[in-house]
Amino acid sequence: MHTVVLVLVEVLIVIGLSRLVGLAFRWINQPLVIGEIVAGIMLGPSLFGLVAPGLAATLFPPETIPFLNVLSQVGLIFFMFLIGLELNPKYLSGNLEIAILTSHVSILVPFSLGTLLAVLLYPLVSNASVSFTAFALFLGAAMSITAFPVLARIITENNLQGTRLGTLALTCAAVDDVTAWCLLAVAIAVARTGSIIGAVPTIIASLVYIGLMVTVGRNFLEHLASYYRRTGRLNQLVLALIYMGVVASALITELIGIHLIFGAFLLGAAMPKNPGLVRELAVKTEDFVLIFLLPVFFAYSGLRTQIGLLNKPELWVLCLAVLAVAIIGKYAGTYVAARVSGINHREASALGWLMNTRGLTELIVLNIGLSLGVISPLLFTMLVIMALVTTFMTSPLLEHTYPKKLIRLDVVEQEPEQTEVDISEGEELQNRPYRVLVPIANPSTQKGLVQLAVAIAVNHRQSAVVYPLSLIEFQEDYAFESTPQEADRAIAQRREQLEELISRLEPSEVRSYMQPIVRTSSNVARETARIALLEQVNLILVGWHRPAFSKNRLGGRVGQILTNAPVDVAVFIDRGEERLESLLVPYCANIHDDLAMILALRLLINLETCRLLVLQVVVAENQVKNELSYELHNVMEQLPQSVRDRIDLKIVEAIEPIQAVVAASENVDLTIAGTNRAWGIERQTLGRYTDELAIECRSSLLITRRYSQFTSHIASVFSSDKSEVKN
Repeated sequence: MHTVVLVLVEVLIVIGLSRLVGLAFRWINQPLVIGEIVAGIMLGPSLFGLVAPGLAATLFPPETIPFLNVLSQVGLIFFMFLIGLELNPKYLSGNLEIAILTSHVSILVPFSLGTLLAVLLYPLVSNASVSFTAFALFLGAAMSITAFPVLARIITENNLQGTRLGTLALTCAAVDDVTAWCLLAVAIAVARTGSIIGAVPTIIASLVYIGLMVTVGRNFLEHLASYYRRTGRLNQLVLALIYMGVVASALITELIGIHLIFGAFLLGAAMPKNPGLVRELAVKTEDFVLIFLLPVFFAYSGLRTQIGLLNKPELWVLCLAVLAVAIIGKYAGTYVAARVSGINHREASALGWLMNTRGLTELIVLNIGLSLGVISPLLFTMLVIMALVTTFMTSPLLEHTYPKKLIRLDVVEQEPEQTEVDISEGEELQNRPYRVLVPIANPSTQKGLVQLAVAIAVNHRQSAVVYPLSLIEFQEDYAFESTPQEADRAIAQRREQLEELISRLEPSEVRSYMQPIVRTSSNVARETARIALLEQVNLILVGWHRPAFSKNRLGGRVGQILTNAPVDVAVFIDRGEERLESLLVPYCANIHDDLAMILALRLLINLETCRLLVLQVVVAENQVKNELSYELHNVMEQLPQSVRDRIDLKIVEAIEPIQAVVAASENVDLTIAGTNRAWGIERQTLGRYTDELAIECRSSLLITRRYSQFTSHIASVFSSDKSEVKN
């Protein structure tokens, strides 16, 4: 019982640390799986065993390792089943000839270089019990592998699934995946039998089993798809039969002489690709596998990774040689083949970096090699470092080679939001459309937010564009919902919801100003800021939502956008008031209150029935009232008389300025206030946000934060209608 309890404690530590480190890596824009692999290494002799050897030996004694191995093998079996399940033939539908050439060259070149490197490494890091043929095959396979799951998630995260590059990369990776697993199966057969000749019966038996699975097995599984189409769900009995099939197929390939994982992968690949069936099966399977079993595999791998073995300069030189061969071989092979196929330099280079992604797939290969004794613990450690580095570098190098601003120029099917007529570089700023970006988390509940954006942006004096932005955030790297095909489905569904929201806007004429944007993202605040720059928006208008772990209305993503967005930002707290007939602006002489005034003036100009009350609170009798800023004074001078007549200025004396504003807000439809200490709204004070007015305000509230004094929201309105200004 003591061993079982200890294993459970180990699992508890593993899951907690994996999540923690994984989230930290997500924060630096790296795949979650890299953090989980690093967490496993941290628990092994490379860190934990080095810093606290006694405690490490107590928590991870040798007698518990076989239990972790069993759990990790079960996790690998079902993870490989999920990979096969996701391997959709649709990925092979585009540019297949180019993809086959590029993929095979991208395997052949690093495999050949790996084999040559084996000549150098074999006498240094191997022993006579391992044949050179098996050693060279494994090293070549390790150099040539591409992690299809990680690559697919990187494509989804960068919204590349609808581009020529994304389509080609998915096709290349799918072909690469199948080829690499076949190559690995041969390497395992050779390692177990000792020679290529001895491996021939194993290879023949494997081919026979593959043939049976893609014919008889697929036909049998089609009945499962028919059953699902009739019932629309998978009950527990059917799910039990599928899981039994996964384990049985894994056992068959193990008995044949290759490995457990191939049988599971093969069954997943042979499953009918009915979208509903695949989705339900993946969702029901992946949570336990990804959250519980895979971290155990990472920990098991980490316990076998000993970075301390690289204790000499010459060993680090060998490690760098392994890394160089892996990167150069994969990149050069992909790049040259893509260029020969007619792909331009930028896309070929980006494809080379994408195909360098190795991730968890590489770790699976390495653990098999280490278990079979083909590679030594020293070489295993070198190759783990190579897997981490090549995966870690993919996202930044992809961004450098193929920046996100170029992605929308490469969309296969033009998206609705890209139909806007481009403005020439030389056009004056005041003639540009007024652009408002509106992040929308829930299209069914945020009509008021979009309606306010329309009221601020749209008038007959100046062209305008309102961008309803909906970002779909995927938290997990390997979750089925974040595959490119599922991401496309989610994007289409969210776009329909936005279109339905737009169809409810009044008056109907304003709907033509809407250009919805739907994207996937791993960081909503960062992506919102990036799109704001890309679309050159004047204002981000974001709705308030309560953060998960805070009562602060200006915390969470809203706080991140307020702090980091390089444009003016306004946060709308909707109290459900649909009218916009009376506005209140509590004013102090600062740039954020200036923005509040300017947005209020835009509403006055755009809505002829609207009135504005400007409230200046004087705390002491001898206090001089706040004067308008120079910019705002000039704006007020240009206002038409018809607008000035609807502005009232009120000066009140109050010890508590916030309470004076709260009292005045009871009689208006919308209060617009800058992020000002006087109103209890501060961007950040001692590491936290304050939002007193946001809590107590009786009307709907718009909180403004100005990014730059040099941006203008209203001058262009005047310049486009000089005659009215003079009246």
